[in-house]
Amino acid sequence: MSAGLTGMLLGLVAATGVLLAVSFAPPFRQVRLVDRLAPYVHDSPAPSRLLGTATQPGVLSAARRVFGPVLADGARHVDRLLGGRVAVRRRLDALNADATVEDFRIEQVVWGGLGLLGAAVLAVLGSALAGTVNLLSVVLLCVAGLVGGVLGRDWWLTQQVQRREELLLAEFPVVAELLALAVTAGESPTAAIARVTRLSGGELARELGATLARARAGVSLVDALQQLADRTSLDPLARFVDGLIVAIERGTPLAEVLRAQAADVREAGKRRLLEAGGRKEIAMMVPVVFLVLPVTVLFALYPGLISIVSLAQ
Repeated sequence: MSAGLTGMLLGLVAATGVLLAVSFAPPFRQVRLVDRLAPYVHDSPAPSRLLGTATQPGVLSAARRVFGPVLADGARHVDRLLGGRVAVRRRLDALNADATVEDFRIEQVVWGGLGLLGAAVLAVLGSALAGTVNLLSVVLLCVAGLVGGVLGRDWWLTQQVQRREELLLAEFPVVAELLALAVTAGESPTAAIARVTRLSGGELARELGATLARARAGVSLVDALQQLADRTSLDPLARFVDGLIVAIERGTPLAEVLRAQAADVREAGKRRLLEAGGRKEIAMMVPVVFLVLPVTVLFALYPGLISIVSLAQ
């Protein structure tokens, strides 16, 4: 590494440290009204750390303890730039996550910082190998790493929600048929839900168990089921919850409806499987058409081309 590059990196690190120290100094960092009132309205701290709330282990909690104010400010800036708090809250609810929107924004800031760090390392390695420093390329690479990390956390949340919805759809027919069997045996919908959640596992059983727990905590079962329907974007699950609500409120027969819904979901799963198989077949044709077939044609025509060239000479 050249002396100029080393000096530039040292100067960049020193300037960043001075900028952070100055920006968080009392004259430049205003104390918010919430921070002023917090010691007077919050609960008193526990007398011992053993009696306090245990912090969850992980990168997010460790980063929060070390870089708390920086992460909070970054989360506010990201939330102001990206917006969409309602959509983020809906996806977190669909994932059945305990995290708030602020926690998710902090995770985006952490991911952005990791992306920026990775881009900076790549820029340093590239500059060291090339022997020269292209400042514009370094800045663009760092900005791309920062933006990619922030948006990558949002994309990963969407992927998590999609995978969970696929699990819910895969478990739905079995759970619906178990509920239909329990209702046919003479149990009420509430008792049938309790039995199914006790005997089965999976995401859907946990959702129903959480709904039943909220109902036992004081919320009416109809309201708890309606909250479950509002959290999901799956039409089969929403129809299933609507059927349960109607059966609880009006006492309508439920077993045949649940069996019909389970059959519909199974048919929809078969159609999705056939569609996925068709897409895979098309994807498998790409290497055959563009790689194997040209080589085969070349091997077939090469002797004839050689013969034509020799006759022409």
